[in-house]
Amino acid sequence: MKRIYCRYAAIVLAAVMMILAVVPAYAADSTKQKLVLGTSADFAPYEFHKTIDGKDQIVGFDIEIAKEIAKDLDRELVIEDIGFDALLPALQSGRVDMVISGMTPTDERKRSIDFSDNYYQSRQVIVVKAENKSKFPTMDSLRGAKIGVQKGSIQEEIGMGIPDAQLTSLDKISDIILQLRTNRVEAAIMEDTVAAGYLDSEVVLAPAVPDVPEVQAAIGIQKGNTELLNSINGTLDRLKANNDIERMVEEASALAADRPQAKSPNIIEVFWEYRNYYITGVGYTLLLSALGVLFGFIIGLFICFIRMSGIRVLQWIGTTYVEILRGTPMLVQLMIVHYGFSLTFGINFSPLQSGIITLSINSSAYLAELFRAGIQGVDRGQMEAARSLGMKRGKAMRFIILPQALKAVLPAIGNEFITIIKESSIISFIGMMDLMYQASVVKNITFQGMSPFIIAAALYFVMTFGLSKLLGLWERKLRASDNR
Repeated sequence: MKRIYCRYAAIVLAAVMMILAVVPAYAADSTKQKLVLGTSADFAPYEFHKTIDGKDQIVGFDIEIAKEIAKDLDRELVIEDIGFDALLPALQSGRVDMVISGMTPTDERKRSIDFSDNYYQSRQVIVVKAENKSKFPTMDSLRGAKIGVQKGSIQEEIGMGIPDAQLTSLDKISDIILQLRTNRVEAAIMEDTVAAGYLDSEVVLAPAVPDVPEVQAAIGIQKGNTELLNSINGTLDRLKANNDIERMVEEASALAADRPQAKSPNIIEVFWEYRNYYITGVGYTLLLSALGVLFGFIIGLFICFIRMSGIRVLQWIGTTYVEILRGTPMLVQLMIVHYGFSLTFGINFSPLQSGIITLSINSSAYLAELFRAGIQGVDRGQMEAARSLGMKRGKAMRFIILPQALKAVLPAIGNEFITIIKESSIISFIGMMDLMYQASVVKNITFQGMSPFIIAAALYFVMTFGLSKLLGLWERKLRASDNR
């Protein structure tokens, strides 16, 4: 029995090694002759999503500056839209070449990365609902208030300095504004340039003004990359001398303000107008889920075989693998694959590759236990009967034991596939354009808090419900043979 398990484990391991050998080679060449920009595109007018000529584009004066830098370097600009608090890890790991996201060059950040010369300055303001404007005449009146700030930003530091303030730190400015509109926070701290894009009859500036100097914005570069730093500073000097940055700010502000002011569209209108976003998101979600389960199936079989091999060392390795992956959050595993591999081994996986790898190894731990339970659930006499008829162990396992085991655990495998479809939304954290990412983009474009996510929830339900029905049909077809 040990021999057959080891043989199957060797075959599965060879397949996995071939896959892992191809993926890093592809990833290593993915940014050749490109300038990769890391940004958090929900910070109008610095950088934000805008539908232009029917296509989603990331625009803003930060993006225009990045285009000028790329042009001077004669390189192709590639934009990576990721969470603001993930920008520094992305830069330190080499996943992006520079960060332009209205970032303030604080002393703490300077210990981790280098900064260019300052290219823009702004002041901080307090944003509140119109009905609460008189409630916050001074900064002292914010004592003990619920305040929304962007995670990892200078505004978060300002909020921490307000006595007894209850901070809600979020990645995106649009989420902070939504918290304000729904009365989950009483005020929000943000830059005046950014706040201007959200002000209306309901959201206004408070009389209170943070007692801090004007904040500078600079471009982040990986430590020690003096060649890129000097080139960026040269481009900034040219843009400043020609007053190009001021022009870019004015154009980006006008573009950010150019949004429909008519009645808010209903959920059907939102879905139809932005259907291409959702179609793209569904495609990536299904691709992530399908490949995650496929490779998880292969790896899970391998782990199952080594756990049942009877060899103590292999059993210990298989058990450790399963327990670690089942005992740690998928988000942590994603961070290790996407950023940890880059920092430690210099392997830069794309968001799609990182997502597939993370979903694969995570699902493999659960699938391995399902396979093991299925195989152990087949009566031992089946193998003995096959052997007594002259069948080799490999043939008996392949044609008698495994088909029965897989049939027994098919419902559980289907449940794992459904779970992966839903959990794939975590991959949007690193900028993967799946369904959850696209829903966030639509929310930032339309300034609607609920409709984009209700649409996403409906699409997730359609995918999972449809899959469960298909699996049910397949299961009934397999059961039909049992009644003959």
